[in-house]
Amino acid sequence: MWGGLRRPRTVGAGYGGGMQKWEYFTAPIMIHATQQILNNFGEDGWELVQIVPGPDGNGLVGYFKRPKA
Repeated sequence: MWGGLRRPRTVGAGYGGGMQKWEYFTAPIMIHATQQILNNFGEDGWELVQIVPGPDGNGLVGYFKRPKA
């Protein structure tokens, strides 16, 4: 599955903490308020993973993750 590469370690793996579980979230990112939007999501514990062009090619979509509680 990993094409001969080593599988990445997860937080807590091998230390009795178990495997970290994540929840994911996607959201449109408005160019005129990018910093405010990202800061608001960050305060809620969301980490930005990637920004890609939106499905219509005009806007942007942010992909976020955070540890499951």
